[in-house]
Amino acid sequence: MSGGNIPMTPHGLRKLKEELKHLQTVERLKISREIEVARAHGDLRENAEYHAAKEKQSHIEGRILDINDWIARAEVIDTSKLKGDAVVFGATVVLKDAETDKAVTYRIVGELEADIKKRWLAVTSPVARALIGKKVGDTALVRSPGGEREYEIEEVRFEDPPDEEAPPAS
Repeated sequence: MSGGNIPMTPHGLRKLKEELKHLQTVERLKISREIEVARAHGDLRENAEYHAAKEKQSHIEGRILDINDWIARAEVIDTSKLKGDAVVFGATVVLKDAETDKAVTYRIVGELEADIKKRWLAVTSPVARALIGKKVGDTALVRSPGGEREYEIEEVRFEDPPDEEAPPAS
């Protein structure tokens, strides 16, 4: 991801911070131990375990650098404070496929939060770009590799996502 701010929800920022903490407190220690064990096996030039562990360490450190950068550039948008009937970042949108009449619900999120299993679409995705700015009752034409699809926007709402890892409310 190039420079500039990275839009994300509070949920997305929390998930990044959790991953960063895990990498720094668990994975770093684990890989250090793996390197020590591999080093004890002797000649490092022909030690596949050592080289694999060093490569894994490099990946972990690279990920830590990336996450720190993303957190520093995060532009957190509290979707629970948004309202209206226009599709914007953070909106949950109910669409009806004009061809099949089937309804589908998507949430527009930052690139780092996108998860097709949860139906969370990156704000930069073709579907999200076709929806941004549209209102309830509007039709959006989405171009995809499978061809064009037409969707009617049935509902736009703003909500915090259910967060299975969230601490219990006190």
